[in-house]
Amino acid sequence: QVQLVESGGGLVQAGGSLTLSCLASGSTFLIGTMGWFRQAPGKQRELVATITRGGIINYGDSSQGRFIISSDPTHNQISLHVNSLTPEATAVYYCNALSFAASKEYWGQGTQVTVSS
Repeated sequence: QVQLVESGGGLVQAGGSLTLSCLASGSTFLIGTMGWFRQAPGKQRELVATITRGGIINYGDSSQGRFIISSDPTHNQISLHVNSLTPEATAVYYCNALSFAASKEYWGQGTQVTVSS
């Protein structure tokens, strides 16, 4: 099993920046890819960005060039830095991990990001 714990969410003014972190624990050797998804009120969960253990990055359409994902494999941690926040970025941000061959998937509890105008 893999456990994921997010941190770094909160209330931010529009135009500001934020860094979210996700720490993985447990059977972390199973993880092939980690990433971030978000779910805004009344909307479906959507991809923000993923990063493989080998460092290959994929950004979802929602990232709009404002999100930067990074990883620290030594400490089983990924981060998401967001610049120039707009109220449309308000959502619960979830950390996600996929095992190699995507046979298992894990989710964190989510961290709320609220952007005030």
